[in-house]
Amino acid sequence: MDVLALAREIISGRRLGRQDDLSFFLTCDLDQLCQGADQIRAACVGDKVDLCSIINGRSGRCPEDCKYCAQSAHNHTDCEVYDFLPQEEILRVCKLNEQEGVDRFSIVTAGRALTGAEFDQAIQAYEAMHRACKIDLCASMGFLNEEQLHRLHQAGVTSYHHNIETSRRNFPNICTTHTYDMKVETLKKVKAEGMCACSGGIIGMGETWEDRLDMAVSLAELGIDSIPINALMPIPGTPLEHMPRLTEDEILRTIAFFRYINPEANIRLAAGRALLTNDGETAFKAGASATITGNMLTTAACATIRSDRAMLADMGRDVTPDYWKEG
Repeated sequence: MDVLALAREIISGRRLGRQDDLSFFLTCDLDQLCQGADQIRAACVGDKVDLCSIINGRSGRCPEDCKYCAQSAHNHTDCEVYDFLPQEEILRVCKLNEQEGVDRFSIVTAGRALTGAEFDQAIQAYEAMHRACKIDLCASMGFLNEEQLHRLHQAGVTSYHHNIETSRRNFPNICTTHTYDMKVETLKKVKAEGMCACSGGIIGMGETWEDRLDMAVSLAELGIDSIPINALMPIPGTPLEHMPRLTEDEILRTIAFFRYINPEANIRLAAGRALLTNDGETAFKAGASATITGNMLTTAACATIRSDRAMLADMGRDVTPDYWKEG
């Protein structure tokens, strides 16, 4: 397979799917694969890099048994435990991210779903941010229903994050307290509400290369707009604490074929950037078009917002948020 020729076909409108034999992605020349992925990124997404940041709005005591997660009550980690943060603190951090030039800001909460009084607090926090700030707003609050998603949308939230984590086949090996289909149904509700759907997963959890391909295809079938790719950073006290670290080449190959299969999505670097050269510069030459920046959720950030913006600007990428352009 000539992957550069395939890249040109995708730019011209071809789309890959479950009916295609995608196994060549696993053996083709990596440099050519990354080159083609970057060409697709330039043609289908452009030079704008979407920068998002998060605040951990409620931490720990999660009843779900996800094997990678420091916040699961089933795992034995030293993660912080606290209830939903005060609105003033969330607004303060949002404003700081806006001043630094981040495109979107998200509240992320541990747990199966944010409900009751804490969900009402979240709505009030989003309304306050929407009034005071121009930055785009995102949420990641588990398995919400249609009414909750609509309330978030009305409060100013334009994007909702909900990872499928891995392939359908591999999902039961990672989590048993909820199902892959529950994830898919939530994402369909997000799309039906008219919000940007953000969903990806984690590589390096013992899955096969075929699982990674399957995840990429599933996200394409769902029409996902933003795809965060996390490389597992094993956390002591979790069942995956002894998993070997991925190599840079493994991560780059994954990012590149995700771009071929999802040509118009934002392929977003998330956890594991410390495993890449210069905090991910190589990935931005292999199809990535977005990143989480600032302080990460449960693993230490390796880069700052300013260093990310400087690195990307040096690459010729556009790191000016739309609200700065408007101003």
